[in-house]
Amino acid sequence: MSHISGIGLNDRKDRIMKEFPSLQKFQELLEEIIDEIPAEFFNELSGGIILMDQVKFHTESKPKQPLCIMGEYHRTVLGCQIRIYYGSFKHVYNNIEPKDLYGRLKETVIHEFTHHLEYRAGLKDLEIKDKKRIESYRTKH
Repeated sequence: MSHISGIGLNDRKDRIMKEFPSLQKFQELLEEIIDEIPAEFFNELSGGIILMDQVKFHTESKPKQPLCIMGEYHRTVLGCQIRIYYGSFKHVYNNIEPKDLYGRLKETVIHEFTHHLEYRAGLKDLEIKDKKRIESYRTKH
């Protein structure tokens, strides 16, 4: 099962043109954020946090207003894992200020950890909220 996080639409016009960080620099940002997370949050996250290079579009994505998946929480018989999509961040936030990129990445990581913690607690609040966001997107686009 996967969950959508930090869904992004590349529609902001007010960003300042910057060069997007390399995959290696982005990994370093991700590691800074991970280092801030309490160790107990990683319990039962056997697959860890993986940085994926590709852009991932949601199955509901519309051509005129693409819907990117920024991160996902996966549960399989092999365990739980968080995936962060570098390509999606680059696609959506290619002109963003570095401090704002850090904030968006941290927001996504926290979102995915929330899915993980809710799953462990038997809750589905964020999963329901994500489904409502997709439904809103579907009706607007």
